[in-house]
Amino acid sequence: MTEINETQELSRQQLKSKETKARIFRAAKSILKKQGYEALSIKNICEEAGVSNGSFYHHFKTKDDLLSYYIEEQPSINPDYLDLPGNTEEAKTTIVHVYLNYVTYCRELGVEFMSNYYTPKNQSLNPLIRTERPYPIVTVRNYLDKAIKAGIVTPRTSLDDITTDIRMIVIGNVFEWCLKSGDADFEGNMRRSLETYLDGAL
Repeated sequence: MTEINETQELSRQQLKSKETKARIFRAAKSILKKQGYEALSIKNICEEAGVSNGSFYHHFKTKDDLLSYYIEEQPSINPDYLDLPGNTEEAKTTIVHVYLNYVTYCRELGVEFMSNYYTPKNQSLNPLIRTERPYPIVTVRNYLDKAIKAGIVTPRTSLDDITTDIRMIVIGNVFEWCLKSGDADFEGNMRRSLETYLDGAL
């Protein structure tokens, strides 16, 4: 087999793997929306997706690992936004931008999915065991860490406390939006609460 054919074969395999992962995730989203987290078992996911258990475990370690995959489909952040900020105010603006980007993605997924995703039983939300997928809070933590080390931002509390606080603020805003079945100023509430907190923390 020539090098070109090997590359083409690898590309086909990568494409097939990506399509299978997407099909499994679509199945999980469908079950979450229709039946809730309690009905989300690997057996049900595989049946809905039309794949074997072996195929599931080839792509994901656990059900919660699958749920954390959803974050990879979020709209990407322009890398220019994540360059070192010129000052503290610019850093605050960037952090708010990251979460307004997340609000857009939540709207795309819909209230039903987000209502069932944000449950204490979903361990992919647990920061102690979370994978290093591009969660907004991971993006923000890395961004702030660089800005602090560069001497641009001098926080009034620890980075761990700041990221914990931001995560709780975001969860609260998502919960409020879901509680009101989408009839809430999601963007406005997210912006206002984050700006108020960041003004005191940074």
